[in-house]
Amino acid sequence: MNPPNSTHPARSDWQRSVVYQIYPRSFCDSNGDGIGDLPGITSRLDYLQQLGVEVVWLSPIYASPNDDNGYDISDYRAIMPEFGSMADFEQMLSAMHARGIRLMMDLVVNHSSDEHEWFRQARSSRDNPYHDYYLWAEPKADGSPPNNWEAAFQGSVWQWNEPTGEYYLHMFSPKQPDLNWENPRLRAEVHALMRFWLDKGVDGFRMDVINMISKPWAADGSLPDAPVVREGFLQPGFMMACNGPRLLEFLREMRREVLDHYDTITVGEAPLATVQQGRDITHPETGALDMLFQFEHMDLDSVGGHVMGKWAAKPLDLRDLKRTMSRWQDELHGRGWNSLYLSNHDQPRPVSRFGDDGRYRVLSAKMLATWLHGQQGTPYVYQGEELGMSNVAFERIEDYRDIESLNFYRVATSERGWTSAQALAAIHTKGRDNARTPMQWDASAQAGFSSGQPWIGLNPNATEVNAEQALADPDSVFHYYRALIALRQQCPVLVHGRHELLLPEHEQVYAYTRRLGDECLLVLCNFGATEVAAALEPALAGRPAERLLGNYPGPSQPELAGLMLRPYEALMCWLR
Repeated sequence: MNPPNSTHPARSDWQRSVVYQIYPRSFCDSNGDGIGDLPGITSRLDYLQQLGVEVVWLSPIYASPNDDNGYDISDYRAIMPEFGSMADFEQMLSAMHARGIRLMMDLVVNHSSDEHEWFRQARSSRDNPYHDYYLWAEPKADGSPPNNWEAAFQGSVWQWNEPTGEYYLHMFSPKQPDLNWENPRLRAEVHALMRFWLDKGVDGFRMDVINMISKPWAADGSLPDAPVVREGFLQPGFMMACNGPRLLEFLREMRREVLDHYDTITVGEAPLATVQQGRDITHPETGALDMLFQFEHMDLDSVGGHVMGKWAAKPLDLRDLKRTMSRWQDELHGRGWNSLYLSNHDQPRPVSRFGDDGRYRVLSAKMLATWLHGQQGTPYVYQGEELGMSNVAFERIEDYRDIESLNFYRVATSERGWTSAQALAAIHTKGRDNARTPMQWDASAQAGFSSGQPWIGLNPNATEVNAEQALADPDSVFHYYRALIALRQQCPVLVHGRHELLLPEHEQVYAYTRRLGDECLLVLCNFGATEVAAALEPALAGRPAERLLGNYPGPSQPELAGLMLRPYEALMCWLR
């Protein structure tokens, strides 16, 4: 999509790369203060190189008051002091490039921190030049907020600002005021800060909730109430702020003004995006970004339309997952590009969520990896996923740190009639801190993450589940991920082959093929803890197969006719 630039490693083969996400606060602490940092990341780059990743996505490291763990930025051009210095950043980036690893920074420009100088100025007076960098609304006649929208982190999206006599919009925390992308001066500021990091040698951006930068109502100022789906005044308002009419215009302007002048890799986080929007945003000629994160598959284990949102968990119906993933696979083939993920800093651990984190932890972690990496798109590995790290179940709410979980617990127990045990059970299942416990490097007291007390508690299973153990065990989840990553880099069919779903109504087996020219790759995954027949059509089952990868020992030329898949078995093979 973008022309090469000599200051960045070449990315012509970016589609075959695998991206590894680092959550810096929890990755590796170099100075014993209990908080992961940039020198800690640099010290572990050989580990990433051994895994085979060629791109790192780094969650925010900018100056921030940490209301939302760095996703509330007070200075886009400064490093958070607890993470290190700009010199530490430059040393880390140089060390990544020396290993052939490219770096995507987290671009958080739907909102800033309320401690950013722009907002300090903006809230002081309606006449201040920065006032129009943010979104404001007049109160109702009685002084109440202009509508009934509830923020993602509970409470109204509107916060009163006494000096100007207005409410400002915050779709997340009150300390995260939304930026006004209708203002061309604001857009120019964003373009300038992007150039600042690209000129330092950064290779691209992951763009936080980027499809919220165009608000559906921002151009005409209309502020309709959200649909009423539960008792009380506040109603879920997230859908009122996504996919506005100028989204593609803003993104294409960003591409024209910035991205086309550098060799970049870009991915946009896009909650509530449709397949059509995915095509529009990532089309190789007419789009603006290389790929996007869609959320449909992340919502399938929650009760749709429930007043408790994602916290109302239900068992995953595998047929729903097939329909969702296959639609994105089919509709973006040749017209866009998928991001493939099961976990990140906002999601629970996949082995606990979709697999079995007990008896079958290793097998189910490998099965989920096979299922994901076999599809078309760019796979993302979140730190610890390659070890089969699992959810944590802290017994007290005081042990959690995430603003979303803490606010949910308060509202659920004080306003929604949930018991403490019910709220904690929901957090154990869906809370974001499941992904944010420290990286488990070894079996020492603090799991090799820090010599001090970590900012959040460790998962107790760190003594058994850790990188040192995994590196020493040739049959570990880590080495299985190495094999999958190597296959993608070696097999064009895994990058460019067309996806075709098999057995769409099977409740336990997820099967599909990837075809490119005369090559055909078959992927079979058992999502259950019981043995099950693969049940392929005779024309397919009768073809000779050559085993490429699997999480159980097996023959190099398996017989597909009558094949039984063992608990959480995964098999990838060539069809001849």
